[in-house]
Amino acid sequence: MAEPNSNNNTPFKQFFKDLFLNNRCFYVMGGVSVLFVFSFIFPFIFEFVKLLLLAFIVLLILDILLLFKTKRGLEGTRFLPEKFSNSDANPIILKLKSNFNFDVSIDIIDELPVQFQYRDFSIIQNLKPEENKELNYEVTPNERGEYHFGTLHCYVTSKLGFAMRRFSFDANQMVKTYPSFLQLKKFELISFNSSNLEFGIKKIRKIGNSFEFEQIKDYVQGDNIKDINWKATAKRNQLMVNQFQDEKSQQVYSIIDKGRVMKMPFEELCLLDYAINASLVISSVVLRKSDKAGIFSFSKKPENFVVAERRNSQMNLILESLYNVNTNYDESDFGNLYSIVKRKINHRSLLLLYTNFESLDAVHRQMNYLRAINKSHLLVVIFFKNTELEHMRTSTVTSTQGIFDKTIAEKFSYDKRLIVAELNKFGIQTILTEPKNLTINAINKYLEIKAKGLL
Repeated sequence: MAEPNSNNNTPFKQFFKDLFLNNRCFYVMGGVSVLFVFSFIFPFIFEFVKLLLLAFIVLLILDILLLFKTKRGLEGTRFLPEKFSNSDANPIILKLKSNFNFDVSIDIIDELPVQFQYRDFSIIQNLKPEENKELNYEVTPNERGEYHFGTLHCYVTSKLGFAMRRFSFDANQMVKTYPSFLQLKKFELISFNSSNLEFGIKKIRKIGNSFEFEQIKDYVQGDNIKDINWKATAKRNQLMVNQFQDEKSQQVYSIIDKGRVMKMPFEELCLLDYAINASLVISSVVLRKSDKAGIFSFSKKPENFVVAERRNSQMNLILESLYNVNTNYDESDFGNLYSIVKRKINHRSLLLLYTNFESLDAVHRQMNYLRAINKSHLLVVIFFKNTELEHMRTSTVTSTQGIFDKTIAEKFSYDKRLIVAELNKFGIQTILTEPKNLTINAINKYLEIKAKGLL
């Protein structure tokens, strides 16, 4: 059980630091003061008021003695999860134990991290003598990174209610907030549910376009002469050839644009957070489908690079690389993106590029780089619908200003559809999605590509 915070204060100083007067005390003091004023007008009540004041002082001293007679009157501990899941409700447990021999009321004030912006967080509980109680509450972070909890303060009041004694526990605890790993449980089974695939998709067996070595075998008529293994032929004194098989474990990279276009907020999360949450889930699905998952982010330069592998620790590596990725407000350099893809990704891979284009001109500026990447890899550009503009476009308007707003919203929506058509014209696959549907649409696109044998 956690001990209250200790310092170099003397017991006398600590006593006054932990002693607080309750509102009831001030109400009574105010009432007695008013009665003293009235006693100048009505002298016959003066003696009664003095007795009332004396009784109040006695009860206040008694209340203080009751609260401070037990050195460890209250024991408390805050239990935090090992890590927080971004945008999800995360439980926090408080355990309290009363060592008083009378009923007490406790006002619990927990110093939550500044990211939550809670200034009046409080829980009031009643504890019976020697009672243990477990309390639960939830917090929902909207940012990734480190969350620092302050001190857990408990203000104990007796039935008299004139004074309070403060107990403090568990100062300075830190929890890292990661991308929404709780979504993994929600989405990972989708990859094994055949009903999620579109009707009519046909699996295609690819022949001979990968070079994963399988074995050395005797040459038979029809084998490719280029595959003859001359060293094995010399040893066996007969023709031997290398046999290759289709590489079943394919590379899938999630590429996250962390430029300023990804800072746009939707429903308390920015586009970057939606992309990171989706990347975590899709990486889990990729690994469960026996493919290799990798990830990196970019703006001016690539960062957080995790090479696509199938090792047991791959999800932990991806999780650690994503939890502290932040927007840097720079213009994203797609030329540098092409350079890093060409230099570091040597095998044909599926590249899921999370970015956002608001205009056709923005796409045209990057089209040469996107086309160059798509020549060597299968590129899927994932960008977002502006849900607020979509709502404005479909709403009913009656005013002139409403008509103007609706026309502008229709123009932006039309531009998004033009972007999809422009990318598809050059063989680049796209996902145009609402932020809230990003994860499921990305999973379905990956499953579609696998089923069609496009990679």
